[in-house]
Amino acid sequence: MSDKKVVLCGANSYEKKYYFNKDFSKIPESIQEELHIICVLFTEEVGGIFTIAFNEDGEMEFETTASDEDYLYDDISAGLLINKIRNTKQELLQSLALYYRVLFLHENIDDILSGED
Repeated sequence: MSDKKVVLCGANSYEKKYYFNKDFSKIPESIQEELHIICVLFTEEVGGIFTIAFNEDGEMEFETTASDEDYLYDDISAGLLINKIRNTKQELLQSLALYYRVLFLHENIDDILSGED
């Protein structure tokens, strides 16, 4: 199994930059804005670099890294915030995963929804 990932979006607290993958430009603007807010608020609160990506199975993954010199970054706070995002944005995240699996992995939506994936 390879470790192919497709980054949806991310933010970097060191460079004060946000990235959104243009391959997902057909996602509604309101959802793009919500993803922007999630990423930027994460890096403002925890620091480091935060990305939201899809693994090769179409599941969403949250990744966070920090510079060795970033003494303010806290792995525990990062983990807690990721869990909070997963819980409060569950419907959004499930919809994005479904979108990715159907449009990018070309899976049959009926199979996914019936649990036959």
